[in-house]
Amino acid sequence: MVSSRAVVMAIMVLVTVQWLVFAEGYPEEDLVARLPGQPNVGFRQFAGYVDVDSANGRSLFYYYVEAVKEPDTKPLTLWLNGGPGCSSVGGGAFTELGPFYPTGDGRGLRLNSMSWNKASNLLFVESPAGVGWSYSNRSSDYNTGDKSTVNDMLVFLLRWFNKFPELKSRDLFLTGESYAGHYIPQLADVILSYNSRSSGFKFNVKGIAIGNPLLKLDRDFAAAYEYFWSHGMISDEVRLTIMNQCDFANPKNMSNACIYAIVESSVLTEYINSYHILLDVCYPSIVQQELRLKKMNALHANRTRLPYEWTMCSNRLNYSGIDGYIDMLPSLKRIIQNQTPVWIFSGDQDSVIPLQSSRTLVRELAEDLNFKTTIPYGAWFHKEQVGGWVTEYGNLLTFATVRGAAHMVPYAEPSRALHMFSSFVNGRRLPNKPDLKSSTDD
Repeated sequence: MVSSRAVVMAIMVLVTVQWLVFAEGYPEEDLVARLPGQPNVGFRQFAGYVDVDSANGRSLFYYYVEAVKEPDTKPLTLWLNGGPGCSSVGGGAFTELGPFYPTGDGRGLRLNSMSWNKASNLLFVESPAGVGWSYSNRSSDYNTGDKSTVNDMLVFLLRWFNKFPELKSRDLFLTGESYAGHYIPQLADVILSYNSRSSGFKFNVKGIAIGNPLLKLDRDFAAAYEYFWSHGMISDEVRLTIMNQCDFANPKNMSNACIYAIVESSVLTEYINSYHILLDVCYPSIVQQELRLKKMNALHANRTRLPYEWTMCSNRLNYSGIDGYIDMLPSLKRIIQNQTPVWIFSGDQDSVIPLQSSRTLVRELAEDLNFKTTIPYGAWFHKEQVGGWVTEYGNLLTFATVRGAAHMVPYAEPSRALHMFSSFVNGRRLPNKPDLKSSTDD
């Protein structure tokens, strides 16, 4: 029985309808005919499960939405939220870049005019098992980490394409944010390895893009305190103590002075939303959005009557903490050496994984690849305003900021985020001068 606090999300309505004419290669049984309170739209939606381990009953839940216009000619983009353990459906699909947002009272849906399905078909997956409505019948599967998560995603994609064979040849882009800085590079890595072994089907990966990604934990962690200091959130004395006394690469060797300084700086999280420092912490918009999702009451995704409620971020996973220390730069290097473009983007109001560390790590990766700078660091524009700053190395590696955005870039700055995403999937550089004709409708 689903409790009154469960997230009853309308997108998961799994109904079979006969009135839609299906193109060959689409699973009619997964069609979402219409969501409660949904505005009329011309694109189709699908939702359902893909078994990744039938023997142990492990299955991942997905939501797929077609592009607004000409879906048959548009690429396919996979989006994964991070955490680890946060829902790509509740987060990415219904809070950030999907076609609908819940209305203020949580009883209906409104169109997201800056949805990324203006530029691409979109696939959201709740991963790993234990996140959202993805599950396993073997409780030990909730003890997981990067390797098992990525391997399950590879199996998921192979079997998902069997559901949607028409999409097998489409350009595929792998995207996400935060801990997807681990998911996406490792997934791209195993996909490229699979392609090298396969004599049949091969994934048509055309690029990866990750927002505010965890790439190298010790560097990202240290940069957070630099961000605090540069935004007037901690004193010179606390910053200097952290810089001189904290060894983030070896957390077991932290001095008492380091620990005291970190504790002193952590007080600020009681009063500041560290994921978006411009928002008031009393009732952040992202929390409001989750509460709206929880009011929706048409979910039929829970096919096995799971004994727990849906949450935006899972409290059931025992995810390997050691995996967070894996350096993602070697994976990114292999991906780029396979001629796959990589974009790293950062909302500049995020203190959790701030742009300073991502920008520096991208530059170091470029140096390791012996890439020259092809676009010097400078402003890019959207609608006659600075959309952020961007630099490019060797035509395959791009770092971009999104001005005014935070940890969840598409949520905080939807118009600029869509412009950036459209440029990415269409193989265009971000414009380096204002253009009155620039549009997000492509």
